[in-house]
Amino acid sequence: MRSRYSAFAVGDTAYLLRSWHSMTRPAALELDPAQRWTRLEILAATGGTAFHTEGTVAFRAHYTVHGHTDSQEEHSRFVHEDGQWVYVDALPDMS
Repeated sequence: MRSRYSAFAVGDTAYLLRSWHSMTRPAALELDPAQRWTRLEILAATGGTAFHTEGTVAFRAHYTVHGHTDSQEEHSRFVHEDGQWVYVDALPDMS
């Protein structure tokens, strides 16, 4: 999760696509150049160790865009694919 956040922060779309599960990966990804990611908070995590094949991460990512500060929250699902952890999708909001 932290490496994907860092990739968003520096605009590394190639890494983001490589670290996305092959079944849910978009064909292309466009990032907003005006958006600046400023902080990542990990709220909860399950699995994700060498002993697991899947895991989840709940996070809040803070950003600014055009002088406006905001954040995005997501509960993400990750799995092992070809020996690497990859992002699958966002879990449904339970609230």
